[in-house]
Amino acid sequence: MKVGVLSFAHVHAAGYARLLRDMPGVDLLTSDPDGDSAPPGEVRGRALAEQLGVSHVPTSQALFDWGPDAVIVASENSRHRALVELAAKHGVDVLCEKPLATTVEDGEAMVAACREAGVRLGVAYPVRFSPAYAALREAVRSGGTGRVLTVAGANNGSLPAGARAWFVDPRLAGGGAMMDHTVHIADLLDELFAGARAVDVYAQSNNLMYEGEVEVDTAGLVTVRYDNGAVATIDCSWSHPDHHPTWGGLELQLVGESATVEMDAFGQVVSGFDERNRRGVLLPWGADLDEAMVRTFLHGAADGAVQVADGEAGLRSLRIALAAYESVREGRPVPMG
Repeated sequence: MKVGVLSFAHVHAAGYARLLRDMPGVDLLTSDPDGDSAPPGEVRGRALAEQLGVSHVPTSQALFDWGPDAVIVASENSRHRALVELAAKHGVDVLCEKPLATTVEDGEAMVAACREAGVRLGVAYPVRFSPAYAALREAVRSGGTGRVLTVAGANNGSLPAGARAWFVDPRLAGGGAMMDHTVHIADLLDELFAGARAVDVYAQSNNLMYEGEVEVDTAGLVTVRYDNGAVATIDCSWSHPDHHPTWGGLELQLVGESATVEMDAFGQVVSGFDERNRRGVLLPWGADLDEAMVRTFLHGAADGAVQVADGEAGLRSLRIALAAYESVREGRPVPMG
């Protein structure tokens, strides 16, 4: 199977390249045409491909001329549409980094292009493949929790500007922490509730932690009401300090009529302290969620297992993030269409 990675802009792009490089039965080719325009200190383009030991071509078109069976789009958020539409034009299945886009118009165009071309559009939400989420999902779907009343979610991380400056450019990213982190939990709930839809969204955000350093929101709290009666809150902040031993995490507490269930998506770690470097250490030992997601996208899922989020699901989580920004601007709950 021939698989391409389009752009090294996203912080996850190098990880996808490593996974595919080492995956049996996969031939990998990468392309990062905008790599030369990256800020000083960011290694991209052919230089990063050489570090990773993967093949590279200078243009996206050259990658499609190679004849891939599937591609992963890992560009800046606002540049997803052009690459997804290019994949659709060439009849190639595409897995796109989240969020799907920065506007509903772009997201709808991407979904339509892939539908009309008859190709699969997936959205990279790897937390769907966490063993902790699988256990929570089983508890809810089996009826063990009873009707879900509330969900409190937190997706916190470090300010990503040090690794990739575009994350704090509202033109390229579409926002800040609310755009980056609301969508992961919104997608989990979309999958968990299996047909329930958001009714309205209320949000507040600020930039108290990095005031004067960046111009986007770095902390937020989003409340979503669903038509199944559940109410969810999402802490979507870049609140981890720079020298925290891990980039961040994702946790949920779900309260049902019959039980309360808690999950930590990245709880499979050994923790300790490194005296030499005077910092804490977290060593993951559990499932590689990115690998599970990529394998499922390439080879499919077993009956009843979690599927890769499709374009429609990606569009629904994007709408929630965009409604959160509208709520912040207007200071009121925003109805979902």
